[in-house]
Amino acid sequence: MSIRFTAKARSGVIALTVVAGLALGVAGCGGGGGDDKKPEASAPVSKGDGSKPSTQEGQSDAPLAELKGPEGLDLKITSAARDSGGFVTVNAELKNDGSKVAILSSQLTGNETEIMKNGQSFGGATLVDSKGKKRYYVLRDTDGRPLTTAGVQSVKPGESIPIFMQFPAPPADTTEVSFQLPTFPSATIQISG
Repeated sequence: MSIRFTAKARSGVIALTVVAGLALGVAGCGGGGGDDKKPEASAPVSKGDGSKPSTQEGQSDAPLAELKGPEGLDLKITSAARDSGGFVTVNAELKNDGSKVAILSSQLTGNETEIMKNGQSFGGATLVDSKGKKRYYVLRDTDGRPLTTAGVQSVKPGESIPIFMQFPAPPADTTEVSFQLPTFPSATIQISG
């Protein structure tokens, strides 16, 4: 009987050791440690299907500028960041504060044939460096598509749509530019980075 008792005790100790090991393993893999790193989203490139900007970490709640447009449209420019690649990305939020669906004007696309043939976009936006006396137009990819949110035809009442536009970067010492978008008033914004 003592042999049987010893075998049972030994298998109980082994089972207890396995359970304790699993519990420690699960605790070591669990969340909440703060060491998990999530991949950062990169800025999307327009493909003509309503591309949207990525969220910027550390972005302030106060907009750089707020522009009131037609049909209750409100454009809040949330950031204008200079990137090491030689361009400036302007992120904004377009909201319909009106009571009816706002149909976006084709004027927002601009009047350049190359951009117009790619459909509705914010390709008519420009940055004006009054100090350097230069105007910067929205960049285009190798197929002539504007590097901006595209494909947005309308905005429902109360709806907010994130948008982005990329421009060539003005000289490094230029930190203040005028943002212009057809059908909206112009506004002075600060470039960060």
